[in-house]
Amino acid sequence: MRLGVNIDHVATIRNARGGNHPDPIKAAEIASLAGADGITAHLREDRRHISDKDIKNIKKNINLPLNLEMAPTFEMLKIALEAKPERVCLVPEKRLEVTTEGGLEISKISKEKLMIIKNILLECDANNIDVSLFLDPDFKQIDAAKNLGVKIIELHTGLYSNLKNKKAELIRIKEAAKYGYENNIEIHAGHGLNFDNVKNIANISFISELNIGHFLVGEAIFMGLKEAVIKMKKIIDS
Repeated sequence: MRLGVNIDHVATIRNARGGNHPDPIKAAEIASLAGADGITAHLREDRRHISDKDIKNIKKNINLPLNLEMAPTFEMLKIALEAKPERVCLVPEKRLEVTTEGGLEISKISKEKLMIIKNILLECDANNIDVSLFLDPDFKQIDAAKNLGVKIIELHTGLYSNLKNKKAELIRIKEAAKYGYENNIEIHAGHGLNFDNVKNIANISFISELNIGHFLVGEAIFMGLKEAVIKMKKIIDS
């Protein structure tokens, strides 16, 4: 099971005061040395943390695969085609949300937005860029993704992470991961995962990658980013 380290909130700290410190590229370098399998960065439409320059610098300086999280818009498609990340992950964006609140509603999406997603899939495929969709662990959403020809999905684990009693949501994630896997879709997962709650998710054999960021950046304050990534990798691997 691969670990993608999301460096968004290193940029959040940098932007809170301006300037260049702390540099998210340095964080990506540390994550790489600590055993991360990939780097994730969410280029939001309002540029609240990661910037266009950050994306270019990651591609220029980091040897790990880049997973570019982005809203399904033509503006973001243009940036992706220029940056050429190894993968883009399409996520919903609401301007006032603090963090991503859920997955794309592919089964209920408007014809206009569906056309944009289809265009992104075609353009990225032509440029050897994989595309994943960030979805809630729901069979209807997975069916809709399959009908679009999507080969990778990332299951939203935010509700699981926030619930005190996680049993029912964990079962939902397991069943969704199994269903997607049996339909020849590569399964990733992420959002809200930490040293404790990641264990049950890492035990789901159908999932091949976890993307974790906010917790690792926060934990870096106490134990250092390298140590936090190493510990997370050990937990996942065990």
